Amino acid sequence: MQPQTGPVPHASSPLSVPFWDGCRSRELRYQRCEGCGVANFPPTEHCRHCLSGDLSWQRSAGRGEIYSWTVVHRPVTAEFAPPYAPAIVTLDEGYQMLTNIVGVAPEDVAVGMRVRVEFHAVGTDVVLPYFTSRE
Repeated sequence: MQPQTGPVPHASSPLSVPFWDGCRSRELRYQRCEGCGVANFPPTEHCRHCLSGDLSWQRSAGRGEIYSWTVVHRPVTAEFAPPYAPAIVTLDEGYQMLTNIVGVAPEDVAVGMRVRVEFHAVGTDVVLPYFTSRE
């Protein structure tokens, strides 16, 4: 499966600017609570665990494992070229993110598979974090 090549709908807000800036710099960023130490993703104003507002941006090593996935053959929107594999990846830092798996045959994707981040530009202004096999 390959990364998308055209413009891809994505959500952005003032809270997520450091995340998107990191992607453009080829860094996967997430928030960590300075109060309780829990990783927070997607970005938020307050820790989901203890409600502290003392959150700092951290750089992820970009490694984790597939928690859940599927292969899409009939996309919901014309901007997505099938097949593609949306997945929930559990990062080693303790948070999960929704992403896509690339560079792996659909029949080889599996729960528990170790993956690493790989950044790809889509459109003219967006760089997305995809994940691929660690090998």
